[in-house]
Amino acid sequence: MNIVLLDTGTLGADVDLSPIRQAGTVTEYRSTLPSEVAERTKEAEVIVTNKIKLNESNLAEAKALRLICVTATGYDNIDTVWCAAHGIALCNVPGYSTESVAQLTLCMALSLANHLEEYTSFVRDGSYTSSGMANHLIPPYHELSSLTWGVVGGGAIGGRVAALAEAFGCRVLMCRRSPDPHYEQVDIDELCQRADIVSLHVPLTEETRGMISRERIASMKKGTILLNVARGAVTDEEALVEAIENGHLGGLGVDVYSAEPFPATHPFTRIMNRKNVCFTPHMAWSAIEARNRCISVIGENIASFERGDRTNRIV
Repeated sequence: MNIVLLDTGTLGADVDLSPIRQAGTVTEYRSTLPSEVAERTKEAEVIVTNKIKLNESNLAEAKALRLICVTATGYDNIDTVWCAAHGIALCNVPGYSTESVAQLTLCMALSLANHLEEYTSFVRDGSYTSSGMANHLIPPYHELSSLTWGVVGGGAIGGRVAALAEAFGCRVLMCRRSPDPHYEQVDIDELCQRADIVSLHVPLTEETRGMISRERIASMKKGTILLNVARGAVTDEEALVEAIENGHLGGLGVDVYSAEPFPATHPFTRIMNRKNVCFTPHMAWSAIEARNRCISVIGENIASFERGDRTNRIV
């Protein structure tokens, strides 16, 4: 099979690509510009991509194309309707990053809830040494066991985050399609109003786009910590910035953005140096174990497709 990898740079130089290389004749590109997709894929039977947008505008000439493999769980960058209409299969990799994303979500929550940046900066800039005091207790922080954690999205990642939050003693609220009898189920509006920490774990769909709106942000308690490890466009990013600027949100942790990387004109640049903000470069999914697991499943998806099976098939 003629396999083209369009953006291996998004997977890291330390990842083992051998499961894909063993599946056929492989051409690898570290990155691919939108203007380069059509030329690089015109003879491909299989495309492997992470972030590249694929649709009729750049796949129309890919006459040999039979399969697209997304090195991710989400596949909103692929025009699934067009692929289905043209007999092109699509596979994703469900569940590979559950532990990795949940781990970063907890790290963000703990750092922001404990005001870790404020306290470490107080020591780092010499203020602790010059204070003459054995301790420094501003700003005050709360034990997680006194807080309510709202989990939006109850898939594998949301479920794992809920279990970790519960392990720290949080009361857990969950908003998901299928009720989980272990947690209190509420709608998105009630969750936003009641939770002290809100974490987002939903795919980007027409239903979820903009779901954390200006109105829902305003309905949150003053001091709420909001964590987005889902997709940038599920939130109103400008409204998030304003809620940090006016002190309504107590903390903001974000790993995903409506434009990646976000440009110098993005509203987040106004708050990126604030101590109650934690921005990371879409890396929550990327523990080395998770990346190697993902590539292994991609190899299995290609082999499954060749056998005529439908492992991890979306289309």
